[in-house]
Amino acid sequence: MLQGKKLLITGVSSGIGEETARVARAQGAHVIGVDLNPPKVEVDQFLSADLGNRASIDALVAQLPQGLNGLANIAGLPPTRPAAQVLRVNLVGLKHLTLSVLPRLADGASIVNLASLAGAGWPDAVPTIRASESLDFDGVDAFCTQHGIEGARSYFFSKEALIAWTLQHRWTWRARGIRMNAVSPGPVDTPILKDFIETLGARAEEDMKTMDRPGRASDIAPVVAFLLSDASGWLRGANLPVDGGMHSHILVQQHGL
Repeated sequence: MLQGKKLLITGVSSGIGEETARVARAQGAHVIGVDLNPPKVEVDQFLSADLGNRASIDALVAQLPQGLNGLANIAGLPPTRPAAQVLRVNLVGLKHLTLSVLPRLADGASIVNLASLAGAGWPDAVPTIRASESLDFDGVDAFCTQHGIEGARSYFFSKEALIAWTLQHRWTWRARGIRMNAVSPGPVDTPILKDFIETLGARAEEDMKTMDRPGRASDIAPVVAFLLSDASGWLRGANLPVDGGMHSHILVQQHGL
């Protein structure tokens, strides 16, 4: 499905990013992988970057070729990290990278954002999401203080805002055939799963009891690959829940079905 496509995938050193890189190469893609540390999986080119730092992102983009067919924004920090750091990587840096890469994308390219079930409550966060729309790297600390974003809330908010951003850009680059979609996994058995359980406590334990099992990177990566492929060409601004039914479960509970 990805034969001959040139893809930029972030977060390739572990978890879902690593598995997405493996799946993409197996489907014939040329993969440029990005992370702080070198990946264990084979990629065609690896570029080290700190995705919470403007200068590092700009240096990364300067090394990229023209004609990229896809960008998979998978790198992210868990809620155990400082709140401002989480927002810089998961939201501000992700947006800056995406907008900076746009001129290097080929017409018809696909952008895929890794969101989360944690962002499902985005409609209730719209005022704060709107306040974050012009947020830059230097203003993150003050933003977190002003809006009470601390602890696990940093992760939830970063994913809420990312889902909203994906919806907002459903048609932004339609004239070039460039589309943006998101994938929202539930709890996934990756190296940072323990960070979520540690931070979210009782809620995470309850979710784990409800699910038949945690997800695996191998459950998520093929969906990301599908969204990077031409087969998903008419999906625009979609947020696909890949969570073993947890989002449906939440909706059923909320609406008394």
